[in-house]
Amino acid sequence: MNIKTKFLGEVEINDGDIITFEYGLPGFPDLKKFVLLPIDGDLPLAVLQSTEKAEIGFVVAYPFAFKKDYEFDISDEDKEDLKIEKEEDVIVYSIVTLKETFIESTLNLLAPIVINVNKKLGKQIVLQDSAAYPLRFPISTLEGSAK
Repeated sequence: MNIKTKFLGEVEINDGDIITFEYGLPGFPDLKKFVLLPIDGDLPLAVLQSTEKAEIGFVVAYPFAFKKDYEFDISDEDKEDLKIEKEEDVIVYSIVTLKETFIESTLNLLAPIVINVNKKLGKQIVLQDSAAYPLRFPISTLEGSAK
């Protein structure tokens, strides 16, 4: 099926690639269906695009590429919501706030997007420690596993 996107124009997606966010995303509780669209194979970035509303799309990044010691625990409730059975089922992204130059852009480490890739379920989790998990972590350098 074809969908219109915020950043990439019209793209073709498979129904099997749609990720369901049962609770939507903060600020967008009514939007439940999203898809991850790669931006560039050489960059740890993608677009989390709503399949229901073309103007709703977020640039997301693999946070471990920018902060190698980034880690957090997923609550039992969130594991249940996402039907997580093992760690390998999970991929994590952070929303990128784009600035005038990419080097000035920031990652939201406080509210990661957790996706069960096997069950195609997603949820944005708000962590409690804003000192350890900043809302605006500078993207300036790759320091993690995607270097």
